[in-house]
Amino acid sequence: MSIKVCFLPDNVTVDAEPGEPILLVAERAGVFIATGCLMGSCHACEVELDSGEAICACISSIAGNCSELTVNIYEDPTW
Repeated sequence: MSIKVCFLPDNVTVDAEPGEPILLVAERAGVFIATGCLMGSCHACEVELDSGEAICACISSIAGNCSELTVNIYEDPTW
């Protein structure tokens, strides 16, 4: 079962499989997500899901409990 993932603010959509790392899905879609430590500690890769939940993309995967997912990429200018 593939999941349609939409990356905002550029509105880029790509199909992904449950369990796929969000950073790899974004890369495949040609979407850049800033990273730092790649361990979830620095929060440089923090994105917001359509549910309003903020997650670190470097340690998160595509959940299999929905058919569509929106990932809002925002950059912290102070990071």
